Amino acid sequence: MILSEKEIAELSENIRKIIDGQKIDLRDNREGKFSMLKNDIHTLANRLTEQADNSEREKEALRQTLADISHQIKTPLTSISIMVDLLADAPFDKQAEFIANIKTVLSRTEWLVSSLLKLAKLESGSVVFSRNKTTVEELSELALKPLQILLDLKNQEVEINGGTAFICDTRWTSEALTNIIKNASEYSPVGGRIIIGSGENPICKWLSVTDSGKGLQKEEIATLFRRFEGSRSEYGIGIGLPLSLAIMRRQNGDIEVESTPEGAKFTLKFYFNS
Repeated sequence: MILSEKEIAELSENIRKIIDGQKIDLRDNREGKFSMLKNDIHTLANRLTEQADNSEREKEALRQTLADISHQIKTPLTSISIMVDLLADAPFDKQAEFIANIKTVLSRTEWLVSSLLKLAKLESGSVVFSRNKTTVEELSELALKPLQILLDLKNQEVEINGGTAFICDTRWTSEALTNIIKNASEYSPVGGRIIIGSGENPICKWLSVTDSGKGLQKEEIATLFRRFEGSRSEYGIGIGLPLSLAIMRRQNGDIEVESTPEGAKFTLKFYFNS
């Protein structure tokens, strides 16, 4: 097959346009090696464009996360700065109180930054989820470890029911469950009970957390999973529940919320087609 100078010049010009960011359709349905070459270049250009778009989305998610972090840590950093300035002239008992408060603020700020970075990774699609067989007992054990001090301080009991097995990413799902249990602890009274249940129905397997608080209003449920809006606690930030929802949706799951005057129930659903 002999190629004309016009065909070669046209292909060269189109390649330069693609390099400059223009979308050119090079597909050629004719037979021959030249047509195959044009089709291969078209496929390569589309893949590179898709990768560039994904990279731009990841950059935008990172920019948004950094903006959120910058905005959210201004208040705790200002609080820490004020307490540090007061330390030098404060009496001994007040110094101990300031240091304890600074440690608490630092801990919450560290959790905030960590959670925002995890959420950014999930939203950018850069997290690869594994699929492992696990049980409600194993997930609950992992989820409860970082909450043991909080539960002990409030003298709260956690009851685990059911023996359901799940196929999911154990580490990320336990992270989601930790946030749900933490929320349940914050809104349950001292000495209250938190119930972790599990089971399955024709469309999904489920894992639930029920608190012993006063329940939720419909308008509260509507904002629960909005970043920085859903927290009902004076110490809450409003990032834990959105993170949990992102984890479940990346596994083709969901979180359902029900409420009665006796408490709220959060159900993590794992659909069978996931």
